[in-house]
Formats: sequence, structure tokens, C-alpha cells
Amino acid sequence: MSAIALVTGANRGIGKEVCRQLAERGMLVLLTARDLTKARAACQEIASDNIQPMQLDVTDDASIQALRDAIEAEYERLDVLVNNAAIHYDHWQKALKADFNIVSEAIGTNLYGPWRMAKTFAPLLKKSAGPRIVNVSSGSGSLATMGAGPPAYNVSKTALNALTRMLAAELAADGVLVNAICPGWVATEMGGAGGRPIADGAAGIVWAATLPDDGPTGGFFRDQQPLEW
Repeated sequence: MSAIALVTGANRGIGKEVCRQLAERGMLVLLTARDLTKARAACQEIASDNIQPMQLDVTDDASIQALRDAIEAEYERLDVLVNNAAIHYDHWQKALKADFNIVSEAIGTNLYGPWRMAKTFAPLLKKSAGPRIVNVSSGSGSLATMGAGPPAYNVSKTALNALTRMLAAELAADGVLVNAICPGWVATEMGGAGGRPIADGAAGIVWAATLPDDGPTGGFFRDQQPLEW
């Protein structure tokens, strides 16, 4: 059976392009979105027999568990988990005037979402011969280069980087490679006009999803090059 990859928040932008590139590599890709109609539309746009639409809300434990149960019943394992879903690039805010409702929402999706996914799907990943977790992060989460900026987004991505390190250590004995990937500034709905092509940003995520068994784990990368934490 082909390797099975699950991509969150994949009905548009980087997530959809990651699905396309993984499918081109022969993987069976589960393209997920909160709205199943949007997931189906994205699959129709890509037009690949290797991609299936599925409903998933990474902030909803019941939704995550239902998807996990469906995948276990159908495939018995998961090979690749790409935690891509993210919200609130809050460039209009400053830390001292931040709306904590926005901060909480960002953390709920950008940190707790990947955390919930890893916790729920770890048993299926451990059944894989080459399991990978890719947390789509951002250079905005780097403490080494951080200044003023979108506070909710920055804090959530810094925390996601910390989670990446912990998961990599805890899952090392099971052969699960866990890395955080910054796709760079990409011309998506969230990133806005002027960024790099979506395919270029997605390529680094696909690289991390298809690492050989002796590849890195617990790292933070952009374009296959290490970034400072």
C-alpha cells in the first residue's frame, strides 16, 4: 500500500499545494478541512486519484477522534502527519494592546491543534515503517530574530517549535521524525501579495514529510536549511 499522508487545513494555499506534491510522489493523501464541501472542491481542483477529501476541525476533539477512527478502520496506520492548519496572522496588533480572544484562538488552532493531532494519531504513526510529523511553523516564531510583530501568531509558533522538540524526543525510540518547517513568506490568503510562489513554500514541507530514516528530527528548517530557534 502507498504511504498515507494526512494534511490539516488543506483546502487552500500551502496545505493544498502540499497535498498536490505528495500525491505526485505516489502517496495517498487525505486532504482535510473544517468544511467538507471545501475539501471536496480542493480535491476537484487538484484532480488526482491519490487525494481524498475528509472533514477535520483541529480544535474539536470529537472531530479528530472520528477521523482517527475512520483512518484506523480503513488503513490501520498513518505514515505522515502534516500539521498545517493555522489562523490569525495578527499584524494589526501589538503585544501591549493585544485582544486576548484573538490570542486564545490562535493558540487553540496553531498550538493545541497540532498537539491534539499528535497525541491522537501517535498510535497510528507508530504502526508505520517510516513515520513523519511535520509542524508548519514560521520564522516569526524564532526567538533569535523576534522583535515586535503579530503577537498571537508569533507566540503560537514559538510554542509550536517547543512542542516539536518535545515530540521529537518522546517519539525518537519509535522512529518518528518530527520537524518544524518555515515555508517562508508565501503569497497565500494569509501571507498576502508579494511573497514567494506557493509551490516553493510547500516544497520544504514535502521534503520533511519524505525524509529518509536517517534524516534529522527535532529541527527547525526553511528550504532544507536549519533556522535559529
